[in-house]
Amino acid sequence: MSKTYAGARLRRLREERRMSQTELARVLAISPSYLNQMEHDSRPLTVPVLLRLTEAFGVDPGFFSQRDTSRLVADLRETLADDVAERRISASDLQELAHRLPAVGEVLLRLSRRNQELGEQLAQAADGRGTGTGATTARTPHEEIREFFYRRQNYLHEADTAAEELARRIGIRPGEVRQTLAARLADRHGVRVTADGDRPHHYDPQGRTLHLSLRLRPGQQAFRMATQLALLEYGDQLSQHAGEDFDEGSPTWKLARIGVANYFAAALTLPYRDFHTAAEEMRYDIERLTDRFGLGHETVCHRLSTLQRPRLRGVPFSFVRVDRAGNMSKRQSATGFHFSRAGGTCPLWNIYEAFAAPGRIHVQIAAMPDGQRHLWTARTVTRSRGGWGEPGKTFAIGLGCEIRHASRLVYSDGLDLDNASAATPIGMGCRVCERLNCPQRAVPPLGQPLAIDENSSTFVPYPVFGATSP
Repeated sequence: MSKTYAGARLRRLREERRMSQTELARVLAISPSYLNQMEHDSRPLTVPVLLRLTEAFGVDPGFFSQRDTSRLVADLRETLADDVAERRISASDLQELAHRLPAVGEVLLRLSRRNQELGEQLAQAADGRGTGTGATTARTPHEEIREFFYRRQNYLHEADTAAEELARRIGIRPGEVRQTLAARLADRHGVRVTADGDRPHHYDPQGRTLHLSLRLRPGQQAFRMATQLALLEYGDQLSQHAGEDFDEGSPTWKLARIGVANYFAAALTLPYRDFHTAAEEMRYDIERLTDRFGLGHETVCHRLSTLQRPRLRGVPFSFVRVDRAGNMSKRQSATGFHFSRAGGTCPLWNIYEAFAAPGRIHVQIAAMPDGQRHLWTARTVTRSRGGWGEPGKTFAIGLGCEIRHASRLVYSDGLDLDNASAATPIGMGCRVCERLNCPQRAVPPLGQPLAIDENSSTFVPYPVFGATSP
């Protein structure tokens, strides 16, 4: 059994209760000096002490468990890339900060990003591309929404349970979702649903009519109906969720309301317990789940990434949607997997391989520079207006989990999950990737002097001193 060191969290708990070390030591039936050693990680928390802490303060034992800091470390490394490159901050410094003082690390991230945004605003104003109030910031409202869900690990408990309860009350069942939702919209809100629109959907508040496009598949129509039901029936709750991070009435607040409404719609059409049970029974076979619930590949994958209800968790997934150019339009995660915010992702990732064989699920075991391995599935989805000559939209949908959960997935069958050397080495984007010998690198590695020799060439595009060529 591994030892638990959680001095910073123990100290924070004591300070929040406004207790001295002597007072807390008395509650825990230990000496003040022993408590002081635990708070400074000189000694681990023992089982008797943990039991007394949970009994005295009502905290879950998991509060003191060793937390996965890989995502925070990666975020810090990317945000502080210049400092890392100039060796003012080392990798061990970032690890120490993320492990011992995660709250400080989060504050540092926010301050660094705010500083970056202000710098870009000043640059735009100086170039005449913006004014003091009109200049754009580093992150768009849509990017802020992705961060909104990313911070919550893609799970909204109150919205999820409310949607599940509504699904139970109105009788949501596979194969009958559209009829049930149409009846609820009509009976409760006087809304008529018609399939006659040119746009995917349009709601007319005056005429109390929801217009849906005939080109939408049945599952897509059900999702649009569920989203409209969320806006009509749970509008106050949606506003409350959006108001947690954004000012009411702002563009980002409006987008957050829509985002939470879409989350509610997925939780309504795919109720948590039923969907979780089916996913476990089918070993997370995406195609079988789409057949069972009558919804599309992307919707099912996104819903799988939200199964993080306490005491009824599914596999913690990361979910991503990218286009052929590598633009990431959706990015959610319940794991420590890090998505680059600096632009660009790894070309060795199998999400790009999916474009070469549309409609087929591709499977890959990928290894990050820190040694963490993940099992990824990727498949393309295509959307079209249906008219001749009109451009459509094609995306690759990626769904991945840590290798320790991979055996629960049908996609792991036949793979050697224990052989680390069999994994494809990928990174989180060339700008911050630590892999010095990658032949696909697009930019030089941070903080590494280049080995430039006019008398020889290398297969690696940016050779550095001290690295061995593959």
